[in-house]
Amino acid sequence: MERLLESYRAVPAASAIRLAKRTSNLFRTREKADAPGLDTSGLTHVIAVDAEHRTADVAGMCTYDDLVAATLPHGFAPLVVPQLKTITLGGAVTGLGIESTSFRNGLPHESVLELDVLTGAGEVVTASPREHADLFHAFPNSYGTLGYAVRLRIELEPVLPFVALRHVRFHDLDDLVAAMDGIVRTGAHDGEPVDFLDGVVFGADEAYLCLGAKTVEPGPVSDYTGQRVYYRSMQHDEGTTRDRLTAHDYLWRWDADWFWCSEAFGAQHPLVRRLWPRRLRRSSSYARLMRLERRYDIGDRLERLHGRPPRERVIQDVELPIERTAEFLGWFLEHVPIEPIWLCPLRLRGEGAWPLYPLEPHRTYVNVGFWSTVPVGRAEGETNRRIEREVSALDGHKSLYSDSFYPREEFDALYGGDAYRLVKERYDPDSRLLDLYAKAVQRR
Repeated sequence: MERLLESYRAVPAASAIRLAKRTSNLFRTREKADAPGLDTSGLTHVIAVDAEHRTADVAGMCTYDDLVAATLPHGFAPLVVPQLKTITLGGAVTGLGIESTSFRNGLPHESVLELDVLTGAGEVVTASPREHADLFHAFPNSYGTLGYAVRLRIELEPVLPFVALRHVRFHDLDDLVAAMDGIVRTGAHDGEPVDFLDGVVFGADEAYLCLGAKTVEPGPVSDYTGQRVYYRSMQHDEGTTRDRLTAHDYLWRWDADWFWCSEAFGAQHPLVRRLWPRRLRRSSSYARLMRLERRYDIGDRLERLHGRPPRERVIQDVELPIERTAEFLGWFLEHVPIEPIWLCPLRLRGEGAWPLYPLEPHRTYVNVGFWSTVPVGRAEGETNRRIEREVSALDGHKSLYSDSFYPREEFDALYGGDAYRLVKERYDPDSRLLDLYAKAVQRR
């Protein structure tokens, strides 16, 4: 903390404050900073696990990989573990996160009991529902524009050694959404309990729900860090197939292939995969390759070489009310040439006092994730903007970790502009941190 505060004081008063991070799970183009970042090198670990009270105190820059490694030996895990190992706890809380427990546990910030925040004013305050409550509730979806979480106390939940999986195929998206809705309401499917729930859409007539249940029953388990690819394992012609993973491997089932995005680097080709070191089959490796591709414009150069137009990145996660999800999927499959698509239902745990991402309490949403490129259109971000309009028309929300194109007035209406400004003025009165609109849309 002393090093962190010293690095804050060393930043010239006229310069913006930022973290000294070499990597990021954000997918926005940003201008190069004109001042050194804050030293967070000592804030990367789990401080303590309290098994009796089912809580953990965690430094803000601790990755979920390290967090899970510390809690699993105690028989616990965070209530929501985002899919990629290098996502940090502080990042998931200030930038939102989601996973297959979100239909019963909500979003990561809902399991935060209190957090210490380094504000834009250079003060460290403890925020909770009882003190600095305005900052506590505005922090989720603020993306570091109100301050940085340096310590968080979170709830944990018990885990069992294994997860038993069922992959249920659907030929109709309305049927899939109806089944998902039933599982969210009852916690079961065909008489069997469901503790984990997500899904994958490969096309209008091929989609799957992936149902997981905690279990102590021993037996053979699959390994998707080697030659086999997890998302391909769920594909079949009819009915239901079954699989088993250790609890650890279930939490990281998507990381080895960055969902399915490793295919863009050839890592799913059998020969390439045999030569690709196992330790480098992880999301952080593909992210580094992607950053190199963007730095040297490799993809667009190859497109020009083949006489094709450049590509627009379409990397988005959006939340739709469950009753509008099939409608959105139908529109998306007709207008946007991207498959597969990830589905993950969620419901807020409590009454939902989170003004910067105002989901309705007691209402089921479905996160729809799609991550690829399409040919550029006539205007910058044409496909992304069409998606934003469709999501808004269907009463949905879009996560802000990637490129956004909203006009200021529309952005403020969607993301709690008035509430944000009040908290911003209190905790960052000199605007040492970027404004949320500037960071999310203007990409400064």
